[in-house]
Amino acid sequence: MTPRLLENFLMASTNAKQTARLNFRLTPDLKQTIEEAAAELGQTVTDFAISTLVQTARKVIHERDVTILSRRDWEIFTELIDDSSAKPNAALVAAAKRYKKQAR
Repeated sequence: MTPRLLENFLMASTNAKQTARLNFRLTPDLKQTIEEAAAELGQTVTDFAISTLVQTARKVIHERDVTILSRRDWEIFTELIDDSSAKPNAALVAAAKRYKKQAR
């Protein structure tokens, strides 16, 4: 997270009413490492933990939601999409039916 994004995030967090909690235990060595990293960035341990957890959580969710294709795979994909003579196979038809049921 860039310093500017971090600042915006922390300001928004400060302005919002913070009532939810996360509690966890860790080894003294891990705690020391986190405290050292927070101090290096001029942050409190709480601000450092929040910004790091949120940044990682957003990255995980983004990676789940985004599919990246190689150039070769993209070309194959677009050729298949553009092929007007192609007929859907049984698995695709079944998937479309499941989707339509769930989308209702």
